[in-house]
Amino acid sequence: MDNKMVVSSSPHIRSLESVQSVMIDVLIALFPAALMAVLLFGYKALITMIISVVTAMLVEALWLRKRDIFSDGSAAVTGLLFAMVLPPAPPWWLVVVGVASAIIIGKQVFGGIGYNIFNPALVGRAVVVMSWGGYLVGRVWSQPQPFALTADISAITTATPLGGQEEALAVSLTNLFIGNVAGCLGETSTLALLLGAAWLYYKGHIDLRIPGGFIGVVFIMGAIFGGGFYGGALTTGLFHVLAGGVMLGALFMATDMVTTPVTAKGKLIFGIGCGIITMMIRLWGTLPEGVTFAILLMNAVTPIIDNFTVPQQFGGVKKSA
Repeated sequence: MDNKMVVSSSPHIRSLESVQSVMIDVLIALFPAALMAVLLFGYKALITMIISVVTAMLVEALWLRKRDIFSDGSAAVTGLLFAMVLPPAPPWWLVVVGVASAIIIGKQVFGGIGYNIFNPALVGRAVVVMSWGGYLVGRVWSQPQPFALTADISAITTATPLGGQEEALAVSLTNLFIGNVAGCLGETSTLALLLGAAWLYYKGHIDLRIPGGFIGVVFIMGAIFGGGFYGGALTTGLFHVLAGGVMLGALFMATDMVTTPVTAKGKLIFGIGCGIITMMIRLWGTLPEGVTFAILLMNAVTPIIDNFTVPQQFGGVKKSA
């Protein structure tokens, strides 16, 4: 009886990986960026992340009526990703409302993990941007104070590099790469994000076509249409890559396995589309940043991309003209 044949639909693929193991890998990959955020912005950044992660897990557990609040780990990932797109010390209620929206509106109303069509963390950010945008797109942000973990970051404020040409020229590419600039928790240190993405790539969880297309288009459009204000065309293109949420979006948001195309060609198209929309908003829109809405818009057309890029079935018959 132990060898009873089990009849099921194809494909029959066995893997040692589970949803929980993948989510734990993502949490590990986000650790460098989270650690850098705490080192730059102090304990208030840690409090923001804790509130977001705990709220996400509690909301999902209540929605699904489960006692195991960690469950498959996807809620914890959504909570940490949502915290990464917030300022270091937003009001606690904004964090709660935003991440609850991410779990309920962005994920559970579609049927839960595997069925949502939009990146949940970005849905949460879109909700707070549209409702309380002054907390996220205003010109006054906390100035990083490296290793001053107990410092009052609200006492020293500045504008983000995307606040305007004057603010952009006030920061170096080195500081943008390391992370010693004002901004959201997860968008300040490119170095930390690359370290985490390297882990996901090693584990086989991300495809380089999406971030490659995304980052490549941002660089090219920044170099061609950016006006060369940052010392020349190439450095201006590099500035647009390193500043704001491009690296976080390209490496951790746009690579979400549930909300992005499944085909190789589709992944490249998705990444390119994200880059184009991001730069259109940055260069000619009213918002200083466009990563959130670029990815959400491309999430919406993912089924169309898949439909047009699915390869022809082996042995299929082509209709004659």
